[in-house]
Amino acid sequence: QVQLQESGPGLVKPSQTLSLTCTVSGGSVTTNGYYWSWIRQSPEKGLEWIGYIRSGGSPYYDPTLYSPSLKSRAAISANTENNQFSLHLSSVTPEDTAIYYCAGGGRTYYRGSYYERFDYWGQGTRVTVSS
Repeated sequence: QVQLQESGPGLVKPSQTLSLTCTVSGGSVTTNGYYWSWIRQSPEKGLEWIGYIRSGGSPYYDPTLYSPSLKSRAAISANTENNQFSLHLSSVTPEDTAIYYCAGGGRTYYRGSYYERFDYWGQGTRVTVSS
């Protein structure tokens, strides 16, 4: 059974960079065709997908994809040696206060489109942006 666990600081000051790590156990971040995502939840915005990093695939294509609203500030990377993937979100403001989840899964083809699945979730970690 694949398990995910988020870790990182619970408090970040405005304008700083929020850095979180997701440790994968019972599986591998190098599993071909898997998508490792970061998602956050706040009372104001509900559930919000931040982005993913894809494992496998052509090395000629960027393995990452981000929400358009966060693309300029978000970066997701994988550490295959430690079986982890990370999120870095720069220039944070109090609006970035949320519970942050990491998730992973494959992809489903349905009616002409591909959809990434969130088969596995971490328990979430609360991050507050405040001075």
